[in-house]
Amino acid sequence: MADKNDGSNDEVSVVPGTDEFQKMLFKLNKPVTQDNLGDLDYNGSRLQPVQDDMYAMPAFVTDDFNLFFIVSQLVEDDWVIAFSTATIENGNEITDLSEPMTTGKGLNELGQKSPADANKLLKYFNTLAEANRGEWRMVERPDSAEN
Repeated sequence: MADKNDGSNDEVSVVPGTDEFQKMLFKLNKPVTQDNLGDLDYNGSRLQPVQDDMYAMPAFVTDDFNLFFIVSQLVEDDWVIAFSTATIENGNEITDLSEPMTTGKGLNELGQKSPADANKLLKYFNTLAEANRGEWRMVERPDSAEN
């Protein structure tokens, strides 16, 4: 469940794997600081700064597909968790990150490669929501390009 991002408190039910889920973004309830970085650890990894007020951390990495958490103020003043894919050279050197994509789009893409890992990530986000660290929001923006 998520609140509509139109000022109403109406909840909408959005199912992972659907086109509507592509519009879902996970919004954090507090800015990321050095003191709370550990609250967002995933699968033994911790967010690493990539530039001022932007952090990244691997979510899923294989030889043919990868997905990285991107945590930043990407939407107005809200801190959000989005996803990006990386260019990895020499086996472990990240040389470039793609433009961030919504949390839902990243989960949908992972679900096409590894449904079990997508479900594990979805549980991670639900745990964050239950701990009142963030919430799902629907963003209304036209997709610039369909992959």
